[in-house]
Amino acid sequence: MDKVITKEVTAQKRKKTLLYVLLSLAILVAAVFSLRFAFHSSLKKSEITTAVVEVGDIENTISASGEMRPEFEQVLSSAINASIQEVLIDAGSNVAAGQPVLMLDKSAAQTEYEKLKYTLESKRNAIQKLRLELEKSFYDIRSNNDIKQLRINSLQAALEDAKRLYKAGGGTREDIEQAELNLKVALLEKKQLENEVKSKQRTMQVEIRESELAAAVQQQDMMELQRKLQLAQVTASRPGVITWVNKNIGASVVEGEPLVRIANLESFKVTGSISDNYMGQLTNGMEAIVVINDTQFRGTVVNINPSVQNGILSFDVQLAEKKHSLYRPNMKVDVYLVTDKHSNVLKVANGPAFKGSNVQDLFVVQKDKAVRRTVHIGLINFDHVELKDNVQKGDVIITSDMSDYKNAKEIALKN
Repeated sequence: MDKVITKEVTAQKRKKTLLYVLLSLAILVAAVFSLRFAFHSSLKKSEITTAVVEVGDIENTISASGEMRPEFEQVLSSAINASIQEVLIDAGSNVAAGQPVLMLDKSAAQTEYEKLKYTLESKRNAIQKLRLELEKSFYDIRSNNDIKQLRINSLQAALEDAKRLYKAGGGTREDIEQAELNLKVALLEKKQLENEVKSKQRTMQVEIRESELAAAVQQQDMMELQRKLQLAQVTASRPGVITWVNKNIGASVVEGEPLVRIANLESFKVTGSISDNYMGQLTNGMEAIVVINDTQFRGTVVNINPSVQNGILSFDVQLAEKKHSLYRPNMKVDVYLVTDKHSNVLKVANGPAFKGSNVQDLFVVQKDKAVRRTVHIGLINFDHVELKDNVQKGDVIITSDMSDYKNAKEIALKN
């Protein structure tokens, strides 16, 4: 027997069927609009940036940071422990060779110099006194030696008399032996005194030499302090521009502490720094591009610091143009190191459209529309990108970020 279907069940089934139909229509409409957007998107020309494909050379670069430095810079340091008394010339001023820049208070060093001077004079007087004492002692020894010689002569005469008297029968053998003994003792005493004279001569020479050396060391110390006192008036040894000066009047400075920097602004170089991750790509002689306010200057890497500090490797760039109105001491600049170079290739100005991939989809402008093309990318630098295929010289490429149109095949361009 057939089951009777209630009106409520029938109405519910109709609602579900209608809902499925409406949902299907919505999906179909969305798909149609998506396809229309994919193939018929539109964009205002004022919202994009473009560049023309050209033929030329392109260089691959890695970025680094740099600082403009005078190629020749003199640092004047304190020659003594002192305090700053007066600054004669301020930073930014030109200075001539021999012109005083800064004065130090040298009173303490001057007192030390006078003390050394008096001590040296005392040492010299001591040397003179030692000479006189040793000469007197040497004179006394020589006098004693002469007396000994006279006694020996007398004993020799006495021995001869004893021998003659013995032959004549008026003396004894004991008298001769006693005279011989006295003579031998006198000769030994004279020999001992002669050795003492020689020893005294050597001792005198050594003592005088030691005193002279001590005095010479003292004199060297005094001359060095005198030289430092002369340098206490900080003077430029070459012409240039003062880039920095310690203007803390009254501040104490120690020997060797920098006081003034004088630069020759006729010639500049760049001191660069880069992550040590690029150590293998950095070599002496490689080309470098220095950018200041959108102006490029060419140079060459001439010196690479062998040590790495905090993961940073430093190097020097010798500029082809060493003097320019844009150069300023300690100015921060952008440095690009050339690692590769291709000549006579297709290239276009770099922009947000290029994401760094070796294969990219670009939009080429053709009258009132932009057509997507897949292009292989070559070298990239901060200015240009090398395009290897699917474009030709004169093509206009959209360089704006086109991520929102990654599914579009064509884009209509409106004024």
